[in-house]
Amino acid sequence: MLQSKNDRLFNATNLFFLIVIGLVTLFPLYYVLVVSFSDPAEFIRNKATLFPKKWSLDSYRYLLSTDSFMRAMGNSAFLATVGTVLSLFVTSCLSYALSRRRLQGRRVMMLLILLTTLFNPGIIPPYLLIRDLNLINSIWSLILPALTSGWYVLLMKGFFDSIPTSLEEAARIDGCNDIGVWWRIILPLSLPSLAAFGLFYAVAYWNTFFTALLYINDFNKQPLQVLLQNMLIDSSTASGGTAAVEMTAEQQIPSETLKMAAVVIATVPILMVYPFLQKHFAKGAMVGSVKE
Repeated sequence: MLQSKNDRLFNATNLFFLIVIGLVTLFPLYYVLVVSFSDPAEFIRNKATLFPKKWSLDSYRYLLSTDSFMRAMGNSAFLATVGTVLSLFVTSCLSYALSRRRLQGRRVMMLLILLTTLFNPGIIPPYLLIRDLNLINSIWSLILPALTSGWYVLLMKGFFDSIPTSLEEAARIDGCNDIGVWWRIILPLSLPSLAAFGLFYAVAYWNTFFTALLYINDFNKQPLQVLLQNMLIDSSTASGGTAAVEMTAEQQIPSETLKMAAVVIATVPILMVYPFLQKHFAKGAMVGSVKE
């Protein structure tokens, strides 16, 4: 299709601005990555560089050898794995139950779940509940209150509604009960939705920050995001009380490269998980939005 001169000019202008916006958006990510791999001695001399002459893994080596950092990574990994599995279990069970029309009180339950998506209790009531349950300073205080989301339950229910009831009837003829139908029929057919919601839950648990500030006072139980925030505010948090950490008598690691390396480490795990779920994600992200 031939384009007029004005159309070509308009498309070229749009392309130019999109490229500029893309570069502006990617530059902070590029700078973080470059600084994290910069040689400490070179960074101390030049402070800011767009392409270091010498690359180094010293910042990563130090962080991965620090007990506090590895402990925080372990806490976040526990949240992301155990929390995601439990959340998918609870969400799928509740969604499957609500998708069965024979469930008594189904409409009332759905209305109550919908209300949780419209109204937020705030900070004080959840804190009082966690305190009364003796979960302060417990890693479970970051998992149990976030086990499921009303919005995710309704979306997954819409996906379960699209599964033909004839499959359930056939399974019951073969002797399956409700648990058997859910485990043998519903879950295998729900891999796209489980992959999508699993990624949502994993990202949320890995990025746990505000609730950790509220419920976790023990430094040894804080997740990675809290430690990262402390590092960005106070350079001495990850360096044992000094702004630069001695690696040898001649070389020091500046706090800036440690911060950038910590940001990269905190970002990479989720980026590594996404490619494995990508084939299910596009389909799963639309679950429940369209009914045939």
